[in-house]
Amino acid sequence: MPNTKYEIRNTKPVRTRFAPSPTGYMHVGGVRTALFAWLVAKQANGQFLLRIEDTDKAREVKGSEQHIIDCLEWLGLQWDEQPHRQSERLEIYKAWAQKLADGGRAYADPYTPQELDGLRETAKGQKKPFLFRDYRPENPPKWDGSQPLRFKSEPKAYDWNDAVMGELSTGPEAVDDFIILKADGFPTYNFAHIVDDHLMRISHVIRTQEFLPSVPKFLNLYEALRAEHPILTTLPYVMGPDGKKKLSKRDGAKDILDYKKQGYLPEALINFLATLGWNDGTEQEIFSRDELIEKFSLGRVQKGGARFDEQRLIWMNGHYIRQLPLNELYKLSEGFWPQSAKNYDDSYKKGVLSLVQARLKYLAELPKLTLFFFEDLSPDMSLITENKVLGKLEKNELHELLSRSRDELAKSDFSLDQLNSTLNSLLEQTSQKPAMLFGLIRIATTWASASPELADTMHLLGKDKCLQRIDKALALLEKSA
Repeated sequence: MPNTKYEIRNTKPVRTRFAPSPTGYMHVGGVRTALFAWLVAKQANGQFLLRIEDTDKAREVKGSEQHIIDCLEWLGLQWDEQPHRQSERLEIYKAWAQKLADGGRAYADPYTPQELDGLRETAKGQKKPFLFRDYRPENPPKWDGSQPLRFKSEPKAYDWNDAVMGELSTGPEAVDDFIILKADGFPTYNFAHIVDDHLMRISHVIRTQEFLPSVPKFLNLYEALRAEHPILTTLPYVMGPDGKKKLSKRDGAKDILDYKKQGYLPEALINFLATLGWNDGTEQEIFSRDELIEKFSLGRVQKGGARFDEQRLIWMNGHYIRQLPLNELYKLSEGFWPQSAKNYDDSYKKGVLSLVQARLKYLAELPKLTLFFFEDLSPDMSLITENKVLGKLEKNELHELLSRSRDELAKSDFSLDQLNSTLNSLLEQTSQKPAMLFGLIRIATTWASASPELADTMHLLGKDKCLQRIDKALALLEKSA
């Protein structure tokens, strides 16, 4: 029998869909699939649909549907129709299944699970792959809904064009009979998604490569239903950090809403996911949402797996944070401040935020970066003794250097200009390098492992707070000398 050739067609209007099962949290791979489908639709001024494929009730996890909706809404991947739910379309699937049964392309499956296991063992003993079509019942009972309904395939070789993978082909051995309706009245994925995509006029089916081996079976079913198949698009897996295996929880795969809880920006995550296996042919890495819609192309999605690099995501999120106006960042930072910040007013906290914005990579870092602005941290002498520069001086030398600095700082009004002038003057007086002098003063006034520019930090902390902290540091150095 000759191969059946399927070409990519320009179907209009463009209608794409994201069709997750509510069986757990949303992860990077799933959301990337949704994003690519959304971009294809938006670029063509088409429609993007959300379809909840909730027919596997045994695996359904309570709250998953709302979780899916929350993820998409946070990322701004808005759908254009009310969400469709397969569990509300059972009569539609039953009617289409009946058409196949009436036309001789589906039959009641009389085998018990134990009998099926026996058939598999028979095939194994014959050292050949198990194909259900080799064991079709000769006289199946009339289908009355109490037994599974199985599609009767017509095996043939197929050639088809995938929008990402290109020219693909397979022999007739890839086409087999499969269940389309279970005994409980619920359809299988293999059947329901094809009926839905046809009735919803879906132009592009975008999904990951675990479904690739099933495409010949899908094509066979499209023919039996006399339905035109959409443009088929297979996305490679998102791989773990080593690029050798599919990303998993062990590799750091997170629930998408965990990124929200950690203070990642949706714009950054969208940018990151879009460039996870796609580029526009240039060195550009930062894309606005409008740029992505304009430039995205399935033809530039790579065929190989895309390596998940969380450090790149962190860098990208920091870039987006640095671009935000301070007032907007301040609104987003609500809920991320250390508990002790509640005792300070908005003006002071905005001042703190303006100093750490350049270093902030995600909002959950705020407590670590800003705690010393709101409370006195416990002195940690290792910050001095293990410092490559400060560790070169004896404690009495450090005490003398800090005492001299304290005397000069006490004369300042702590305006930025005077602080900078005083600090520069101290460099000349002490003949010390900035890393030595400023490092010592920074630790004495913050007891933090890192801080913003010294003069800016001291100006915001204020004169009284800085001198009090220096006095405590002097006492500690004297006691431990």
